Amino acid sequence: MKAEKIFYHLAQLETEKADNISQRAHREVFAATNCLECAQCCKGYSPIILEEDIERIAQHLNMPEHQFAANYLMLDEDDEWVFYTQPCPFLANNNHCTIYEVRPASCADYPHTGRSGLADIAD
Repeated sequence: MKAEKIFYHLAQLETEKADNISQRAHREVFAATNCLECAQCCKGYSPIILEEDIERIAQHLNMPEHQFAANYLMLDEDDEWVFYTQPCPFLANNNHCTIYEVRPASCADYPHTGRSGLADIAD
């Protein structure tokens, strides 16, 4: 079943039931997944970078925030900051994140399927 169909069906369920289903599936999939073997999320998608992320990462890299933004970021069609290169500029050849300790909040929460309210997002 395509992801769109799954999200559509989840959106039709009561929030609590949809959350239980999605959280159970999330746990099962991630128990069997080695992210370092894949890293497709880092190779094909750019997370939304929040102002707090910019501050934290720039400080970690010992560079001014404006320089970090100029070197790595662009505004997307929704006026949100994203990395302008794919794969992620901080993805090493061994699929490790070189800024893992200070990675963007969106990366830390990825793939966003284990949180409550998933049916509301799909709607």
